Amino acid sequence: MASANTSWSEENFSCSICLDVFNSPVSTPCGHNFCRTCITKFWDGQVKYKCPVCNKLFHARPDLQVNTLLKGMADQFGTSVRVKEQPCVEPGEVPCDVCTGTQLKAVKSCLGCFMSYCQTHLEPHQRVTHLKKHRLVEPMDRLEDRVCKKHDQLLELFCQTEQVSVCQFCTVTDHKSHPVVPIKDEYEVKKAKMRKIENEVQQMIQKRQKNIQEIKNTVKRSKADADREIADGVQVITALMRCIEKCQDDLNQMVKERLKSTEKQAEDLIKELEQGIEELTNRSSEVKQLSHTKDHLHFLQGYKSLMNSPPTRDWTTVEVRPPSYVGTLRRSLDQLEETLNMEMKKLRDAELKRVQQYEVDVTLDPDTAHPCLILSEDGKQVHHGDVVKKLPDNPKRFTKCVCVLTRQSFSSGRFYFEVKVKEKTQWHVGVARESINRKGTIRATPETGYWTIKFSKDVLAFNDKPYVYVPMRAELQKVGVFVDYDEGLVSFYDVEARVHIYSATGCSFTEPLYPFLSPCLHEEGTNSAPLILSPVNQTD
Repeated sequence: MASANTSWSEENFSCSICLDVFNSPVSTPCGHNFCRTCITKFWDGQVKYKCPVCNKLFHARPDLQVNTLLKGMADQFGTSVRVKEQPCVEPGEVPCDVCTGTQLKAVKSCLGCFMSYCQTHLEPHQRVTHLKKHRLVEPMDRLEDRVCKKHDQLLELFCQTEQVSVCQFCTVTDHKSHPVVPIKDEYEVKKAKMRKIENEVQQMIQKRQKNIQEIKNTVKRSKADADREIADGVQVITALMRCIEKCQDDLNQMVKERLKSTEKQAEDLIKELEQGIEELTNRSSEVKQLSHTKDHLHFLQGYKSLMNSPPTRDWTTVEVRPPSYVGTLRRSLDQLEETLNMEMKKLRDAELKRVQQYEVDVTLDPDTAHPCLILSEDGKQVHHGDVVKKLPDNPKRFTKCVCVLTRQSFSSGRFYFEVKVKEKTQWHVGVARESINRKGTIRATPETGYWTIKFSKDVLAFNDKPYVYVPMRAELQKVGVFVDYDEGLVSFYDVEARVHIYSATGCSFTEPLYPFLSPCLHEEGTNSAPLILSPVNQTD
């Protein structure tokens, strides 16, 4: 029967009065079919009872019975039609809780049943009397979580005091004195906050991604620096090894040549001595032979010949002196030292050029300058004016020590600046942290937040406790200051001589650092020259 029904059209199961699929179909005596409700209402307004289709008159109102066969077929057809017309559930939509197999999209949710229904399965709630009393709402998922467990009412309100969802009855009981708003209003407020949090989270993500990229860049730069350092080291050490090998070869050759010369001298003397011995041996034989002759004439003739023999060499003053090697090794090492100094000069020059790449443009901050100090208009020079100016009280200003900081500070990375100190007899140069004490007498040490070098009375020292005295090769004209904040390093350079002066290592920086300058006292004009923040000239 089901397979036969599939080929029938909707007309076969439609009431000719309401034109809809039969609902409780009944048959008239003439054989036509109508919905019970439709034909009943039609005859209620008539005096004579006739068929709406063929107009056949009936003497009495027919007693109509439901056509069960037709009802079953119409119900089956109606269900198939409604299922075809209803959409299947999509992601994010509420499914029907009754559908088996392919789930259809729910059109209503029942707060009495705690279930959601498609159009087909909602039909009993539209027909059955006690089901009609159930409250139907727009489709919702997780219905059991949307109903107050205490009052079985929909959670439509939000208690701002206890930050929980409540029903209408809760507002007059447990939450009577609490401020309550519709859930939708609280949703909008919370959603706005959520958007703000989401934006903040996105910013945090972007910041961390930036940090990751910076770390990767740092590692990349570190690898490049390491490769360059290794290459430079290999180059220098290789050159030194070649120099050492050459010195060793030269030393060996020099010693061997001196030994060879001595051996040749000894060999020649021995040869001459052996020849002399041979001649003396022959003469001794001749003398012995002549002494035994009895011929007076032959003896006298031979005696005269032997007495006229050339005198032999005086060997008492002849000697072979061993060669002296004193100073040979020293001269070789002097040559090695000269080569090493040349390589060291190249390294110092390369190191200075490397740190000069981190040059920063800084200017002096007048708000920090001691009242005796005079700053140039461009903020690049400072000298002692020998007169205390009346200036506004400023918490950043030095009041006792004649010092000044720059406007710019640095909290990470590397930076480098140069200060011209030519013609000055006293000065302090370096960096200081932001929280340093600027009032009263100050002992500038790393412990108090200062990393500086001091020049006074031809003595150069790093300001620490105790002082770290640094030897000077020549008169300082320009000082370079390099800081690697993350590495905890502060280095000082003699720019003109291209020489490293001193490095403070293992420093712990936790706050901004400022370049620090102190031209010191005027000293009646002997120390009146200014300290000058000068631009880097890498061709020096």
